[in-house]
Amino acid sequence: MSEATPLLILSTCPDAETAERLATLLVERRLAACVNIVPAITSIYRWQGAVEKEAEVLLLLKTTEERWDALQSALCSAHPYDVPEVIAVPLTLAANPYVKWLREAVEEKSTCAG
Repeated sequence: MSEATPLLILSTCPDAETAERLATLLVERRLAACVNIVPAITSIYRWQGAVEKEAEVLLLLKTTEERWDALQSALCSAHPYDVPEVIAVPLTLAANPYVKWLREAVEEKSTCAG
């Protein structure tokens, strides 16, 4: 089993439907072990020279450093925002059984029988 660093990825979405679509896509592709969808956040940010305020939905995605590039690519390709938020935070402390499960959940499976 891989000893890849577990990551917590943060990403915002415009609505619950988009959040569920992206979460399902990433878990089905084994790019994320789990995605928590946090509804009803308010984001205040600068965009194209103006300060904006929007209701958004927050995704908390759990993956590994090995799957980061593929997850980032898939998320950005499927995301409706021009510049989606995709922030990775390394998990330096987490329960060993959880980390073991996380790594196994995103491990790429061989398509060839040995």
